[in-house]
Amino acid sequence: MALSAEGVRERYERIRAELGTEVTIVAAVKYVVVEDLGALAEAGIEVVGENRAQDLEAKHARHGDAFRWHFIGHLQSRKAKTINELCELCHSLASESAARRLTIPALVEVNLSGEESKSGIPEADLERFLGLYGNVRGLMTMPPEASDPEASRPYFRRLRELAERYGLRELSMGTSQDYRVAADEGATMVRLGSVLYGR
Repeated sequence: MALSAEGVRERYERIRAELGTEVTIVAAVKYVVVEDLGALAEAGIEVVGENRAQDLEAKHARHGDAFRWHFIGHLQSRKAKTINELCELCHSLASESAARRLTIPALVEVNLSGEESKSGIPEADLERFLGLYGNVRGLMTMPPEASDPEASRPYFRRLRELAERYGLRELSMGTSQDYRVAADEGATMVRLGSVLYGR
């Protein structure tokens, strides 16, 4: 079903009012088809985040000027060139090979849960890793999936403490199910999908 600009605007404005101007809402567009991006622009969405480099290229080709583009998916070093050309920020720097090829500002993805299925560097490697890339603006994390948003709080709090320790300002944390908790713990960016689209 096509997205309704009116419905998205209503939800976007409600969440903006809730979070205030300090938090950037990044609309996650992994499951939004190219044809529906126009409705997001019409709804007033300013920043979109894409997970896959090839989808990023296709969507940017059609709607490049409508948004500020962020890359929020797993970053493969061979895709860094595309991301450098099309995005203003990468949320998911987590490998030395990608650090060698990326040129835009980035957030380092930290795997705080230790889950093997998740990307991100272990907390113990963070200090060393920060020395590899000169344009780190902050940190990102994905807590374990849980039905209770409160379960994410310790991970968000830990990420904020790490950012403070290293003097980093940006914190990308929180998705549709736990963005309120993330904002409460100091998120400067939340990555929202279903809660914006009414799905």
